[in-house]
Amino acid sequence: MEGLIHSIESFGTVDGPGIRLVVFLKGCPMRCLYCHNPDTWTMNGATKMSSEEILDIYERNKNFYTNGGITITGGEPLLQLDFVIELCKKAKEKNIHTCIDTSGITFTRNLYSKYDELLKYVDLFMLDIKHIDEPKHLELTGQSNKNILDFASYLNSNKKDIYIRHVIVKGYTDDPIYLRKLGNYIGTLKCVKALDVLPYHDMARNKYKQLNIEYKLKDLPSMSESDACIAKQEILKGIIETRKK
Repeated sequence: MEGLIHSIESFGTVDGPGIRLVVFLKGCPMRCLYCHNPDTWTMNGATKMSSEEILDIYERNKNFYTNGGITITGGEPLLQLDFVIELCKKAKEKNIHTCIDTSGITFTRNLYSKYDELLKYVDLFMLDIKHIDEPKHLELTGQSNKNILDFASYLNSNKKDIYIRHVIVKGYTDDPIYLRKLGNYIGTLKCVKALDVLPYHDMARNKYKQLNIEYKLKDLPSMSESDACIAKQEILKGIIETRKK
């Protein structure tokens, strides 16, 4: 089986524990206003690669990945669910730590059997929760957040390790009320091992220009690390509130 690959990063350090081989897959149903990889939205321009070819790249540099592994991201990697299952299964046969960086947007209950199969071979899920409020999530991404929250609950019920990621965008995701609500929700998930709150940046502005795509946040300045820290404190308050009950 072949996957549609956007690119591969040999030495990723922010995509899971340790140094990792990061595989970017093509395709995503969401159109996040702050997306920094709009070139992964469609399947156009993909490189076809087999799971064996990807694992060969890993093996050539495996001495660097002693405390790391493979992270599959995108785009939305679970749009190519069958390929991801195969790649993760073959990675686990080689005792490689596997991580999937996903929004969970493609999760549906009628694919339970496939997701149950996937869970056998994945050590860690990095889950991007864009917004806890559904109307605001629609405004921000063009999609509902129902599948995403359902996926988080599914992972939690199956006791899979989860890292939560949340991007702080001024005027969109920085409202303390919704940050607290997000924390309340995260507090119900017992398998969350980390929370990354990231400041919005506009470094993808030139990509949009090159792709002739309108960058709707062109007048919005990047946020600072201190802004993200303040937002994270609000989320943590919500987590604590829930877990005290």
